[in-house]
Amino acid sequence: MSAPAAPGRTNGAAITLQAIRAAPKVLLHDHLDGGVRVATIIELADQSGHVLPTNDGAALRQWFVRGAKSLDILQYLETFQHTAGVMQTADALERVAFEAALDLASDGVVYAEVRFAPELHQERGLALDAVMDAVQAGFRRGEAAAAATGRQISVNTIVCAMRTATRSVEIAELAVRWRDRDEHVVAFDIAGAETGWPPSLHADAFALVRAAQMHITVHVSEPPDLLLIADGLAHGAERIGHGVRIMTDIDRTDPHDWKLGRLARAVLERQIHLEMAPSCHVHVGAVPSFERHPIAELLRHGFSVGVNTDNRLMSDVTVAGEVHAVAQAFELSWAEIGALQRQAMEHSFADWTTRRRIVDDVLAPAFT
Repeated sequence: MSAPAAPGRTNGAAITLQAIRAAPKVLLHDHLDGGVRVATIIELADQSGHVLPTNDGAALRQWFVRGAKSLDILQYLETFQHTAGVMQTADALERVAFEAALDLASDGVVYAEVRFAPELHQERGLALDAVMDAVQAGFRRGEAAAAATGRQISVNTIVCAMRTATRSVEIAELAVRWRDRDEHVVAFDIAGAETGWPPSLHADAFALVRAAQMHITVHVSEPPDLLLIADGLAHGAERIGHGVRIMTDIDRTDPHDWKLGRLARAVLERQIHLEMAPSCHVHVGAVPSFERHPIAELLRHGFSVGVNTDNRLMSDVTVAGEVHAVAQAFELSWAEIGALQRQAMEHSFADWTTRRRIVDDVLAPAFT
């Protein structure tokens, strides 16, 4: 696998948005229904009869980001009714997945794990297997189309169950069945509102997935902070989606000598990867501002972290733009930007051969 090489710190190249866009990047936390093109939403709504707040492209884009701008998590989550609402046929699902792969490749992403909840795409009677088949077909077609333009990308799938629903065992069975059928289906997650919906409510689903030796990641970005993180780890999470609230278990009175609580120490020593999405964390109120996000401090203190988009449409972000914003805010070096990509790839759920190939043959040459 090849990708455009990033300018190395040693040659004095500026860390610009253009340079970061050209550099190979790894994305582990991106929602399929959170990154749909606005033009596609309008076209699919017109075809299906789904009623949108507006059919004007510019106005609709602003509507989608209004929750992020207001820092209101309820408004933020409300927007998904219109992306999921137009993703109710096999053709629509395949198209959205196809375009997601193309968009990520054009942004310099060489490896991505995109997650979605199949149960949200059955309003028009699609069977779960048909939902999965359409999304996988879209990703494969997108990979091929990107390769034809000289952009290599590998897209794998994380299957989510909705933690506020009661279908997690059924979705876990679907995830395992498809993992055994398609190597690109790599992990299980639970998504949706978190406070009051701990992972332990879905213990049977997690037990099923663990018994099948399938990877697990768990969303944790809302209170009660440490309890949700610990609960996720207790049920087999190998990574934590978001996880920014681990900071409540760290005493930073002395910025050079952090005092770690029991859970923070376990996350550090076990190198549990934290799937950080800084802009989203601001938008949902998990951190007060971008400049106060702890991603750089965590990286420099040895924690395993990566930069993610979460929902490219709702947060109005791109992968390159988010990496560049982090680099600018915290004065990252090229070596640190490379470390973020390497840590993400090493903690990805790709097969071992793919992980080593991308780390050794794509990332290492780009960031040295």
